[in-house]
Amino acid sequence: MRHANVAIFVPHAGCPHQCSFCNQRSISGSIAVPRGPEVVQTCREGLANLGAGAAHSQIAFFGGSFTAVPRDYMTELLEAAAPFVGEGGFSGIRISTRPDAITPEILDTLARYGVDTIELGVQSMVPEVLERNGRGHTPKQVTEAGSLIQERGFTLGLQMMLGLDGDSPEGAWHTARAIADLKPDQVRIYPTLVIAHTPLADRLAQGSYRPMELDEAVDLSAQLLEFFTGRGIAVIRLGLHASRDLERDLLAGPYHPAFRELCESRLLWRELETKLAEQRITDGSIVISVHPKNRSRLAGQRKHNLIRLAELGYTVRIEEDPELKGLTLRVRQDG
Repeated sequence: MRHANVAIFVPHAGCPHQCSFCNQRSISGSIAVPRGPEVVQTCREGLANLGAGAAHSQIAFFGGSFTAVPRDYMTELLEAAAPFVGEGGFSGIRISTRPDAITPEILDTLARYGVDTIELGVQSMVPEVLERNGRGHTPKQVTEAGSLIQERGFTLGLQMMLGLDGDSPEGAWHTARAIADLKPDQVRIYPTLVIAHTPLADRLAQGSYRPMELDEAVDLSAQLLEFFTGRGIAVIRLGLHASRDLERDLLAGPYHPAFRELCESRLLWRELETKLAEQRITDGSIVISVHPKNRSRLAGQRKHNLIRLAELGYTVRIEEDPELKGLTLRVRQDG
């Protein structure tokens, strides 16, 4: 059965600040903000395309700061979407917003119209990093908003960024641990990209900002994926969704259209290294067993992992085992 959210982008609507990294029109491909009739049309098309799969999907308002837009506009969007939630329709509505734009009254409104998932753009839990990147909120507001959302029974999602101006790997780990302590249901991890027409683009041109390298971002993101998964928190996205608009306006940064697969491939490689060392298999023919969906991840982009194994003196045969769970594998000497 198909599962796919129906995404409706509300670029920059409600944002009271200009974050250093943000040009949501490039990220989303949207230029004008949607109105109620457009939401109705999008939902109708989503139902037609998803069929029975809509019951396991959500209407998702992304971009901007949904609960910071003018109240009549927020209500217009919710009233347009709400009739498509429930029996014969979508499972609920997902919105993305700022930590400082959550109040009990706003949560009452969201619940009334069928919103069941709220994502907060945390980005960092380091005060200096938030200030340097123009976020306009504090770590304390993240904690308070997250608690309110959970107390009301909403599904809580938190978003963090890596490589923000003034941040460091140590800062990213501080953010990850602080986020995990809030016990969200879901997390998104976004390495910072430099998009045209943003303050970060100006800083790049001036030489005052250096983005992360791709390998650096993959390595840290893979570790964070393992960390959150180990804490029972689902990582529902790694890296920005690929789009022509993003690739057109991208100036620098660790972008890859299959960023998550790179991270998962990195974790499988580490698992393999550990098992080879434990079994003291230093070369020769080996058999590696993985879940069928992880076969390409084990091989790596352009078979990078298999090439590395050959260079280390291994001849590899891959077997598929549907019983293996997650990013796990088995290895044995062949013959």
